Amino acid sequence: MGELLTGLGLSNDLAVGLTIYAVVIIAALWLAMLIWVYRDMRSRSRDTFGQLGAVVMVALLTIPGLIIYLLIRPRETLSDAYERSLEEEALLQEIEEKATCPGCGQHVREAWQACPHCHTRLKKPCVHCRNLLELSWQVCPYCTSPQPGYSPEQVAVVTRGQSRSSAASEASMASPRQAMTAASSLEFVDGDEYRR
Repeated sequence: MGELLTGLGLSNDLAVGLTIYAVVIIAALWLAMLIWVYRDMRSRSRDTFGQLGAVVMVALLTIPGLIIYLLIRPRETLSDAYERSLEEEALLQEIEEKATCPGCGQHVREAWQACPHCHTRLKKPCVHCRNLLELSWQVCPYCTSPQPGYSPEQVAVVTRGQSRSSAASEASMASPRQAMTAASSLEFVDGDEYRR
């Protein structure tokens, strides 16, 4: 390089000085590139061999090695992956904690038998121990007593001008056995409707 600079009409001392300066700049850029690759790989992987392998590849291949590293490095940093996992956990926990009404989608509590917004039946009490059960359960998991099926014929709706006893007597017109089951196992709710 010094001969090239002297051929351009520069003095020999100036050519040597510029050559040394260029070598120092190139070495500094090469070293900075190695440090950057090491730090970047360390932020993306805990694998020590992967970190050292990336640095050695860039040290030997320089600019082509840097391009190869940029193509094969992990897409996200460890902190990004950790934040994403925290967000996923928070979303899953939020979904698991909050029950929603199948009729209107409003948030409901686990202890509610009916939705206060749309009056959809959410749970039924056990005929024996009175613990709340899912509507489709045929056996109580608490006391193991069999449960009557939940059918639309058993649903009695209490309207604003009607008492519970008159709603129960209307439900008893279907059959005496269904009326007995409906009166003993169902709580009547204003505007209650069975929805499949």
